[in-house]
Amino acid sequence: MILRILRFAGAGLMLLVLIALGFSVSSCASNGARLSALEGTAPPAPYRIERDEYGVPTIYGETDAATAFGIAYAHSEDDFATIQRQVLAVRGELGAVDGMEGAQADYFGKLIDVKGQLAAGIDTVSPEARAMAQGYADGLNLYAAKHPKEVLRPQVFPLTGDDVIGGFVLVSPLFFGVDSTVARLFGNGEIPQDREPEERGSNAFAFAPHRTADGSTVLVSNSHQPWEGAAAWYEARVASGEGWSMQGALFPGSPVILMGHNAHLGWTNTVNRADLTDVYKLVLDDSGKRYKLDSEWKELTHRHVWLKVKMGPVVVPVRQSVWGSVHGPVIKNKSGAYAIRYAGYGEVRQFEQYYKLSRTKSLEEWRGVMAMQAIPATNYIYADKLGNIAYLYNARLPKRDPVIAWENVLPGDDSKLIWTEYEPPERIPFLLNPPAGYIVNSNNLPWLATAPADDMKPEDYPGLVGVETWMTNRILRAKTLLEADDIYDDADIHRIKFDKGYDKTSRLGEAFLEALGDARAAGTLSEAVTLLEGWDWTADGQGAADSLALIVLQELQWKLYQREAQRPGRGILADADAHLRKHFGKLDVPYADFARLRRGKADVPVQGGPETLRALMYKPDEDGRYAGIGGDSFMLIVKWPNDGSAPQTQTIYPFGAAMGHPDSPHYSDQAEMFSKEEFKVSPLPVYP
Repeated sequence: MILRILRFAGAGLMLLVLIALGFSVSSCASNGARLSALEGTAPPAPYRIERDEYGVPTIYGETDAATAFGIAYAHSEDDFATIQRQVLAVRGELGAVDGMEGAQADYFGKLIDVKGQLAAGIDTVSPEARAMAQGYADGLNLYAAKHPKEVLRPQVFPLTGDDVIGGFVLVSPLFFGVDSTVARLFGNGEIPQDREPEERGSNAFAFAPHRTADGSTVLVSNSHQPWEGAAAWYEARVASGEGWSMQGALFPGSPVILMGHNAHLGWTNTVNRADLTDVYKLVLDDSGKRYKLDSEWKELTHRHVWLKVKMGPVVVPVRQSVWGSVHGPVIKNKSGAYAIRYAGYGEVRQFEQYYKLSRTKSLEEWRGVMAMQAIPATNYIYADKLGNIAYLYNARLPKRDPVIAWENVLPGDDSKLIWTEYEPPERIPFLLNPPAGYIVNSNNLPWLATAPADDMKPEDYPGLVGVETWMTNRILRAKTLLEADDIYDDADIHRIKFDKGYDKTSRLGEAFLEALGDARAAGTLSEAVTLLEGWDWTADGQGAADSLALIVLQELQWKLYQREAQRPGRGILADADAHLRKHFGKLDVPYADFARLRRGKADVPVQGGPETLRALMYKPDEDGRYAGIGGDSFMLIVKWPNDGSAPQTQTIYPFGAAMGHPDSPHYSDQAEMFSKEEFKVSPLPVYP
């Protein structure tokens, strides 16, 4: 989630000045004393950590807050460096560790004023949620005290519960693309006139009892995330003496499981990209410090912020300006001054909503918590032990005049365009128990979630502004497969989830055919063109063209993600041809030899590709093979049997639990199962 949004003017000159003055960071002695003072940090109540044969932790705590303490400690044992970077970004200190790249993320946090949002809204967070956040922070503090050599920036310790809550404030707008808007503005690029959501990963399925062979309710969680870093899932199970029990996955910096299930119900998420961000071009006066609003001139707010940037052996303070208007944060570039307004600004209860969700026991409770609307985006697919299945197009949509083209850059001098209210929960698309007995989402528009006769209709939500219209290859394939069966057994669900096919009518399919046509017209790539013309449109390793097709598809799909124009197909295919000939001496390279999962000692084949239901993204290695870096990540399948017995759960992750420790046996011990599309049993814990 690092943002390429900032160029530091004059940083080199400042570095020379500070070196001349003998600038240095805090002394090692003071840093050591700071960490030593934390050695007495105690959990709020007793807790313990148990790990299964794959190193996946189960945390038992006498209280919820003690369990959060244990989550922090267990996750730190596996990947403390990544958790620290999340907290450093909240504190505005990531640049002191990661240099210019980290400072860009720090600036984004200052631009949206995470600290100010917290100060203004922290009293809206319940004491229970704040205790949870503090318990998690103290777990990190104790781990830092006991492992000082792993600490990246001692100056940020001790951490507080507010730092943890602030992490959710910082990350939430990234899920609906505020960072992309900011990046374009800072890059002096053209403001996108069509800001329709980008195509992003994740699939989710829910099956009602009358459509499954054994009468179970089934939820399939198939999130597509990077396999490493701040957005990589971490599997955990929790059980508290206060009745909190859940299993699933969380991100670094989270004291609660963000998607998964408890004994009663479960949910999973896919990214939705509703239009929740508006851009306004301001009219400034000659001073550049005032902007026009209706018939008045108003002062821009202005403050200086200091970014700490690691440059060589020193950390350099770099001063930057942050501007604002009544619309929101303001960015000045070569083409003018632009204000950004995004949904959920000022909301700090995201963490509390996640925590409350994890404790719900019924559909009614769950819907009540979702009505908080503190989590501004992401689809929710729900299932429970009573056989209910549901889909919520969770988006905190502003109330907007549907006549106005909100996707365009708006005039900043018209106060009527500054929205102040949101659509109520009952206006947000929600589908419950469709007669077809299944629900699916693959990052697509909400009107395609079940059988056509049972789908929601846009006319049922008149005047709703900002709902996406995007379609993916994955939803087209899923619908085709789901509508071919009357009853789904375990094998059917597995087959659908791991489908590796491409639909020729999808945007990616059309882009592929266009690229192939351009290459054919060039007349210089006859062998490659002939091979792709015989491709079977699946990434299953069964055809001779799969490796060549993968290289082409990956570039095409990346351009679709970025909303960028495709380069001529003859160039794409020529590069793919050259790559395979250079490294393998031929074009028909077996897919099992070309597409690999590589992690530590693991080096195994993987099937699937970009935009298939078995979604995988790759990067080329030095030997020419393509190594997986993301796509299918943490996966969970949970069944609630119709006899009311305990839920049955299977999970898998591409690598292993000990993500930050290459010397651990759990660094890559799930890789082979992931490669073979197998799952491990994952029982829900019960507090003793």
